[in-house]
Amino acid sequence: MNAPAARDLILVTGATGKVGRSFIERLLGDARYGRFRLRALCHKRTLPAHPRVESVQGSIQHRDDVRRALEGATHVLHLATSKETPDDVMDVAVKGMFWLLEECRASSTFRQFLLVGGDAAVGHFYYPHSVPVVESQPHSAYPGCYALSKVLEEVMLEQYQIQYGLNGCCLRAPWIMEKDDFRYSLSFGDDVFGGPRWHELVGAARALEYMAAEAIPVMLDPQGKPVKRNFVHVDDLVEALLLALDSPQARHQRMNVCMDEPVDYGALGDYLARTRGTPLVPVPTPYHSTWLDNSKAKFLLGWRPRYDMARLVEAAWTYQRSAGDPRIVWYPG
Repeated sequence: MNAPAARDLILVTGATGKVGRSFIERLLGDARYGRFRLRALCHKRTLPAHPRVESVQGSIQHRDDVRRALEGATHVLHLATSKETPDDVMDVAVKGMFWLLEECRASSTFRQFLLVGGDAAVGHFYYPHSVPVVESQPHSAYPGCYALSKVLEEVMLEQYQIQYGLNGCCLRAPWIMEKDDFRYSLSFGDDVFGGPRWHELVGAARALEYMAAEAIPVMLDPQGKPVKRNFVHVDDLVEALLLALDSPQARHQRMNVCMDEPVDYGALGDYLARTRGTPLVPVPTPYHSTWLDNSKAKFLLGWRPRYDMARLVEAAWTYQRSAGDPRIVWYPG
């Protein structure tokens, strides 16, 4: 029996990043989504050839490029982002999203806008939170242009939903892990993925000692207690995106998509010391524990994260890179 002809078209921005690549691979490999074609708006990188995937070159900050990319599209998955790059961030996060939303509003084929937001919009571990963080908590960006951009993205989508009834959904994710990311997030070397940059907190000489001992940092808050920090594995995030696709329950919703419990750096250290004999180094920081509540996504989408702390560790520590899979960090976190 032949597969159904693909008739719906998803425009994916940021398609060559970790979420975009994983989403495209999962969708193409699942017969339930055989009706979908994919179009990637690519700025510098490109995607491998596939009969159901097309790439268009352009820049999200140029309206003509966005209009061309959106022609005939029924869905948008907006993943393109800019980190701490003040010269680019407003063009990508604000102007780019504005053009996307404007062209969706004017489109006769458009049906759904999916945005992957971030817990930077509520300050993640920069501010103390006395209760779990739910979707109705006021925005509270931490210092820097990236967190501000995540607030602006969420607000823009919400306003288009209010002003024009646009069918949108924001899945708010914390730090997204894949492959050996989690292991390298704990490195005392220059190869550390994201932040904190542990070698800067402990000093160069001690960092070299800890690297030689293969030690693991235990992040402490201002009271000396281990910090709890939220993560999500890319596989779990992609599963939530697929469940949200064309779901009536997702319409006009913002949902936290994260592990059921944040990673407790104290428990993480104990686990690594027990399973791998890893030395532990307590590192005082100004950061605070945060607990993102994922109940809404579980209730509305029937979504369940498969990764907990132990699975996140085992996946990262057992991952073996091939010669054709070098560790490339396109952005620092």
